[in-house]
Amino acid sequence: MSRMDDIIAELCPDGVPFRTLGSLGRRNPGTSITAAKMKTLASHGGPIRVFAGGQTVADVPEDVIPAAHVVREPSIIVKSRGHIGFTFYEKPFTHKSELWSYTLDDPAIDQKFVYYYLLTRAADLQEVARATSVKLPQLGVRDTDHLRIPVPPLEVQREIVRILDTFTELEAELQAELEARRRQFQHYRDDVLSFSGRDDDVKWVALRDLGTFLRGRRFTKADYAEAGVPAIHYGEIYTHYGTSARQVVSHLRPDLPISLRYAQPQDVVVVDVGETVEDVGKAVAWLGEEPVAIHDHSYAFRHDLNPVFVSYCMQTAAFHAEKAKHVARTKVKTLLIDGFAKIAIPVPPLHEQERIVAMLDAFDALVNDLSVGLPAELAARRKQYEHYRDRLLTFEEAPA
Repeated sequence: MSRMDDIIAELCPDGVPFRTLGSLGRRNPGTSITAAKMKTLASHGGPIRVFAGGQTVADVPEDVIPAAHVVREPSIIVKSRGHIGFTFYEKPFTHKSELWSYTLDDPAIDQKFVYYYLLTRAADLQEVARATSVKLPQLGVRDTDHLRIPVPPLEVQREIVRILDTFTELEAELQAELEARRRQFQHYRDDVLSFSGRDDDVKWVALRDLGTFLRGRRFTKADYAEAGVPAIHYGEIYTHYGTSARQVVSHLRPDLPISLRYAQPQDVVVVDVGETVEDVGKAVAWLGEEPVAIHDHSYAFRHDLNPVFVSYCMQTAAFHAEKAKHVARTKVKTLLIDGFAKIAIPVPPLHEQERIVAMLDAFDALVNDLSVGLPAELAARRKQYEHYRDRLLTFEEAPA
């Protein structure tokens, strides 16, 4: 940082000018395309990348997107709905019409510098989006057009980009190694739980013959409280919980118990809706010491097996293939519980279930636990990166 501090002190001792993002280039509209159409077109592949919200992208053929909607210069894409974020992309692309992007052609600007600066403002813009729309956070074009951007000398911008690119490359290497280990774990888990070619005392039994499914009851945002009845909302199973959980992140008002339904300790909680087939049927074994209220878009599976063993079985590729046969593919994917209950899982003796869970938990921790191993190293690297990025991109504004 000392070299960067020296450069800034030399070239802009009195601060730097700020300009609005909209004044630095042009804002690009998107194209009218649905998520379903993106998925269909992506099966053909192609040179045009289509961006939607979150991490959703599709590479599609050239001739399926109007030429006027394709951006062919390096640009910054604004993820304006839900989780607010930014992507810098240098190849031909377009995006859904509710998103927008900026192509910055001002000679005083290094576009990558602006991209990195915008990353430091993402949290602030998320709050703006939440204030605009509680149901689905949403930015307006004015929120980014009028966003003020520091414009230090190009030499400063380029040096900052060089430093942050180095951090980003190191982080990407760690992420790639972690993803490779996660794929290895998934392969190992699927192999262990297939019991193929072994003489183990294993029976394959339908879920409905192993236990019962109890549907939860609806609760709303107005029912939440700082303390009270522990609860698992179905949406949290996608975003917060892993294979098992001992504590909840949400509580409901203490005056609600009569109207609620509960998963008991050792139950497996299964989601029955999702945006994708993969999301539907995601499961978490509840290992807490008290009952937990569950939403009506989830089921408690009550049984006599090791609950974590059941949860791991529901993660395998073979189980997902069977589950996909029992999902209603409407706009929101819905689990058909009667069909789901017919899926068979392996049932070795309880001591063997416990042995397998111990092995898988140890491996899972190495690739998912943020307190140990590569995940911990990656989290520390990201924290360090964000600290330096924010320091590098904090400027005093020059007097008018």
